[in-house]
Amino acid sequence: MRLMAIDLGDKRTGLAVGDTVTGLVSPAGALLVPIARRGGADLLGAIAQAVDRHGPARLVVGLPLNMDGTEGPRAKAVRAFAQRLASATGLEVDLRDERLTSADADWAMARSGLTHGQKKSRRDALAAAAILRDHLATLGACAQPDRPQTRPIQADPPDSRIDTPA
Repeated sequence: MRLMAIDLGDKRTGLAVGDTVTGLVSPAGALLVPIARRGGADLLGAIAQAVDRHGPARLVVGLPLNMDGTEGPRAKAVRAFAQRLASATGLEVDLRDERLTSADADWAMARSGLTHGQKKSRRDALAAAAILRDHLATLGACAQPDRPQTRPIQADPPDSRIDTPA
């Protein structure tokens, strides 16, 4: 099944597409439509056009939770927008925790040689791709997020040693 992830932003909205069969995820650009313009109607229209172009069967929208996992005003606004998006496109919309996806995007571009402006224009689409990779991973799809280790791995932890009889 083809999916499209959406990373909503005040000025730019990142898009990514992926497939549950292959597990492949690709950034699909960013929409330079402010979310506040005409009460979000312009952004809904732009996303609907992207849906027509990419043909997803389902949408995944990044939910900006607070670092402690609670929902603030921004998350509530995204929930409301996601409901409007479902009505506008006729597709089911899943919400996915997007904490640290922009940091993932920044990490991916850290040594890319891109200028600040080039990174800025790609960041939102890469964040959407991270959201979709996380979503596919929870569905058990082939793709696994390519992320750095968050904890060092001990070479030989004490509880993993196997004692052999002498």
